[in-house]
Amino acid sequence: MGNGLKENRDYTIKDMPLNERPREKLYKYGAKSLSNAELIAVIIRTGSRNDTAIELAQRLISIDKRGIGFLSDASFEELTSVKGIGKCKAAQIISAIELGKRIAAQGGEDKIKVTSPLDISGLIMEEMRYLKREHFRIAILDTKNHIITIEEISIGNLNSSIVHPREVFNVAIKRTANSIILIHNHPSGDPTPSREDINITNRLIEAGNIIGIKVLDHIIIGDNKYLSFRERNII
Repeated sequence: MGNGLKENRDYTIKDMPLNERPREKLYKYGAKSLSNAELIAVIIRTGSRNDTAIELAQRLISIDKRGIGFLSDASFEELTSVKGIGKCKAAQIISAIELGKRIAAQGGEDKIKVTSPLDISGLIMEEMRYLKREHFRIAILDTKNHIITIEEISIGNLNSSIVHPREVFNVAIKRTANSIILIHNHPSGDPTPSREDINITNRLIEAGNIIGIKVLDHIIIGDNKYLSFRERNII
């Protein structure tokens, strides 16, 4: 009878004890007290006919070995392919993720002074470590090494990113860069530079010296680890 009841009505978080409901926990203890699944449940608000919002959230974060990292670049189609996630819930998730990215970027660009590679990796690690393709970006710095902006230059295939000095320095000049830091990710999770990585870095350093915009470093983002060309004395 219990199973039949569940199949014939909407099963929601309201069926849970009050002190176990994500929203009530957030009110009382703050957002940090919630698990990843509970935070997602607050965003999507309601469950499906047979699952609570928490159960749907757990299903989402178990799709990929990256856990919640899957959501960082999940497409609308990928989300709606999950049973119980319709267009509205997918839109809510994508909007929340994008808002988080914009807040992180805005705060970082306004306040961060780069004194070491950790400053860059701390700003972008949680986003870039989960990307499925190689993204090549540059951090554009002013004369005091404050970040003016971080710009996307190119997106490659699964294993490589194609970038030309013209694209890099066109953006840097428009943003009145004093210097730049090259950034890209390795979807494999291993930040060890390839021969191609080293070659393009040397080309960009040479171009920067001619133009008058110094390349300070090249940082490769792996899975919760990074490699700095400057720290490794590669440049």
